[in-house]
Amino acid sequence: MQPTIRQLQHFIALAETGQVSRAALRCHVSQSAMTASLQALEKVLGLPLFTRQAAGVRLTTEGLRFLHNAQRIVRSLEEAVDDVRTVPVGVQGKVRIGLTETVSAYLMPRLLPAVRRKFPQLEVVCIERERQETEDALLAGRLDFALMLASNLSDHPDLQCETLLRSVRQFWASHEHPLIQQERVCLAEIAAQPYLLLDMDEHLTTVERFWSRHALRPQVCLQSRSIEAVRSLVAAGQGVTILSDLVYRPWSLEGQRIARRPISDEVPSMDVGLVWSRRYNPQEAWQALIAFLRDTISS
Repeated sequence: MQPTIRQLQHFIALAETGQVSRAALRCHVSQSAMTASLQALEKVLGLPLFTRQAAGVRLTTEGLRFLHNAQRIVRSLEEAVDDVRTVPVGVQGKVRIGLTETVSAYLMPRLLPAVRRKFPQLEVVCIERERQETEDALLAGRLDFALMLASNLSDHPDLQCETLLRSVRQFWASHEHPLIQQERVCLAEIAAQPYLLLDMDEHLTTVERFWSRHALRPQVCLQSRSIEAVRSLVAAGQGVTILSDLVYRPWSLEGQRIARRPISDEVPSMDVGLVWSRRYNPQEAWQALIAFLRDTISS
């Protein structure tokens, strides 16, 4: 007997929300139906996937390993359905797309396969570089356009930017952290906590701006270029951080849960933009591709 797709979807929903009530709401089923589905899944597999706690659930070691495979299976099914429903567009040629680190890591794994299904005759070349290198390549005509974080884009008069996605920044902490009991958290409360600072894609510049605007400074206990290190330490209760929903995952690699809460003070969103040079406007040559990227990313 094999698990059903519905059981996998229920399992993923519970793994990502940490609570049966929230998982049931996401999947549009009753809590009893959700519980029965997960119990049936554990019976099929012959092992527990969660440990039950007062505040929710926690993945077991086997549950964490199964989560990665379940997500891959459901994602493959979604891609298969998209592939059948997608009407290919006969655009031909070679398009050179610049990327910065965050976009490459968190958007392209799902975006690039969708582009290739939609435009099977198009040669897509993606090039990841630092922001300044990407801007220089756009201005020199070595890239047709770029997908990058818009917040730190220079004010060069020949660079144009259209924001495609605004990803809210929120407070991250372990599920047991006292501030997670609040509906919202203010920056002054966060500043009093050991802070885990991500040094990725010019994030330091953005962080400095919003902390300075409120005349506060976080107590940085670790600065790292590894988002997985930050996730693991947050989940283990070794510090807190502020990061965007685009990079959020509810579990660390060790299977410990990460919770998030809105921030009551004004904190800028992380914006992903389509950037091009006025000297080499791509809108006409790649109109269909850009429209597809705009719709796919914004949705």
